[in-house]
Amino acid sequence: MEILKFWEDKERIERILDRSNINLIDEEIKQKVEEIVSEVQKSGDGALLKYIELFDGVKLSSFEDLKVKPNELDEAYNLVNKEFLGSLELAADNISNFHKHRSFDSWRCPYEDGVILGQCYRPIECAGIYIPGGRAPYVSTVLMTAIPAKVAGVKKIILCTPPNKDGQVNPYILVAAKLSKVDEVYKVGGAQAIAALAFGTLTIPKVDKIVGPGNIYVTLAKRIVFGYASIDMVAGPTEVVIIADECGNPKFIAADLLSQAEHDPLSLAILITSSSDLANFVIKEVESQSKALSHQEILKHSLKNLTVILTKTLKEAINLSNQIAPEHLELHIKDPWEILEDIAHAGAIFIGEYSPESVGDYFAGPSHVLPTCKSARFFSPLGVEDFLKRSSIISYTKQALTKWGKEIINLANLEGFDAHANAVKVRLNEEATNPA
Repeated sequence: MEILKFWEDKERIERILDRSNINLIDEEIKQKVEEIVSEVQKSGDGALLKYIELFDGVKLSSFEDLKVKPNELDEAYNLVNKEFLGSLELAADNISNFHKHRSFDSWRCPYEDGVILGQCYRPIECAGIYIPGGRAPYVSTVLMTAIPAKVAGVKKIILCTPPNKDGQVNPYILVAAKLSKVDEVYKVGGAQAIAALAFGTLTIPKVDKIVGPGNIYVTLAKRIVFGYASIDMVAGPTEVVIIADECGNPKFIAADLLSQAEHDPLSLAILITSSSDLANFVIKEVESQSKALSHQEILKHSLKNLTVILTKTLKEAINLSNQIAPEHLELHIKDPWEILEDIAHAGAIFIGEYSPESVGDYFAGPSHVLPTCKSARFFSPLGVEDFLKRSSIISYTKQALTKWGKEIINLANLEGFDAHANAVKVRLNEEATNPA
């Protein structure tokens, strides 16, 4: 790891920060995902059984085996650590309480001449949640996706996750699903799960929206099915940016950089600081702490992406962070609240040295499903609003339409839509057009 100087190494910094999702797409993988999605759309459950055997090494005997049975959910409670269950329940309460603070009330407002305008919010009817398999049971992601949906009032929540080699879903995932009031769980993962949720099969219901993280296959599948169902976002590898001044604690900063680096070989961890002494101390701490961590194979690759950028001023650091628009942003500076208004783009902002990113991943309350790859410039964290849609309310009286009808007719005629204009005219000349 070396220290890049913002005033000298701008070209190299730009290359490191080129994090568009488009640049991460492999054309061969894209083609394979398109094939999987297309086959699931055509063949439904039969395609799911084929791909579960191919990718997960599990041969399910029938379509009915795709769905987790109620007794499997109940038995899962006997298989999990009771101390873990207590922690999970506390985290679930925090997540629920945070999202209940979000207010999306329908409203109506009266205007002159009896006009009433407004909006009404309604939850989507069915949400699909994807929970990855792989290295560990992502119980936190179950909570972070299902609970906001329940708070929003979604009637039905469907969860898809890959089965293990025995054809079972991890009991920790099942306990988290039951605690989050997920309605149905299915043993299917990957791009095929996304396709099943988007199109529906005989076994798996079609959903209105698909949320949750996944690998490149899952991400590409979500892009492909968008339009058949809504999606939360197109996410890439995880990332953290830490802004620190000379007051930063090198041990804390190094630990937080490593907490992101252990996720994925493509994880991005960046320290931006105006203190060259701190920069050197952090590099030494990263090298020391990383030796004791378990994910050595991942760290071997991801630490190549760990970058330390030295700026001359705190303002330069903030501007650079806004350019990156990171998924996670930590502020390890003397007066972090004073610069909060200057932070324009970030998925989640962690303020103060005792607010590690781990707090947000597991326990604080806001969802950890966050925009990556600069998309925090236009996407927000997953929340209640992602499971709501709104309808406009428009009510005009005869008096109001008489008052403004000429303006509406003029606009319709300008665009060449005479039928639109006529829909107003027949009302303004009601007696002449429709004699009694």
